Amino acid sequence: MKINVLSIFPELFAPFAQVGVMKMAIDKGLLEFEAVNLRDYTHDRHHTTDDVPFGGGAGMMFLPKPLVEALDAIDRPAGSWLKIGVAPQGDRFTQRMAEDLAREERLVIVAGRYEGIDERVMERLDVVISVGDVVLSGGEIAAIEIVDAVTRLLPGATGNVASTADESFTSGMLEYPQYTRPQDLDGQKVPDVLVSGHHANIAAWRRQEALRRTLLYRPDLLKQMELTSQDRAYLRRVLAEMRDALG
Repeated sequence: MKINVLSIFPELFAPFAQVGVMKMAIDKGLLEFEAVNLRDYTHDRHHTTDDVPFGGGAGMMFLPKPLVEALDAIDRPAGSWLKIGVAPQGDRFTQRMAEDLAREERLVIVAGRYEGIDERVMERLDVVISVGDVVLSGGEIAAIEIVDAVTRLLPGATGNVASTADESFTSGMLEYPQYTRPQDLDGQKVPDVLVSGHHANIAAWRRQEALRRTLLYRPDLLKQMELTSQDRAYLRRVLAEMRDALG
């Protein structure tokens, strides 16, 4: 896979490409990553990338021409790259979306700044993504979130396919609690089932704990899941326990 990010601060991406999953994917030849400096596509001596918006108002905006030139230079032949913008009006970034993007061959992400991107450029993008209802100082943070989420889904990137298969949101719900050594931490013990060696019981416990955690913290996710009769019966028991605890 190839991923390019358009930014006026390409140096922000260097640390991420030199450690962790991104580095492993690059070293294995699974990922070609480049942070492209938008200023390279300006034509004045100050390398200007912004101007005031028409109609007035606070703040500045990216000039459309450098963005158009950069996108055209990258997207050759035309349409061979999926062009992505990050903006509040975009679709909420989810694990399912990351999985879809991981199946693409070439992604280019526009890391906007200031008050946004000229609408004529937005209309040239294939996908617009929001990473949450929060205002960031720049699109670089959102872009690296997307790159990281996509990269770790590339086959072989993490070295262990199972490590990504059971994670939160991959299965449609939050992940079950995890434990490691020591078995007893100042009186807090690991659940007996996890050290029993009984794989079927462990799988059942993990399923139930994932359901419990999802019910407590993200009940909205359960509406989108295909629950078994056993799942529903367990969730009813959890709800009954919660009602009893509240009196």
